[in-house]
Amino acid sequence: MKDLLWLIIVILVIGWLVGYFAFPAVGSLIHILLVLAIIAILYKVITGRKL
Repeated sequence: MKDLLWLIIVILVIGWLVGYFAFPAVGSLIHILLVLAIIAILYKVITGRKL
């Protein structure tokens, strides 16, 4: 499960970088998704739940 989470993170970061330079509107959408994912991960870490 951890490997899947890292795969998703890497894909989103690469997609965000490509979208940021090639298509600004798509980059903004992926940026919002990344921020939401980081908030969810921080919430799980703070509450003590395992990923």
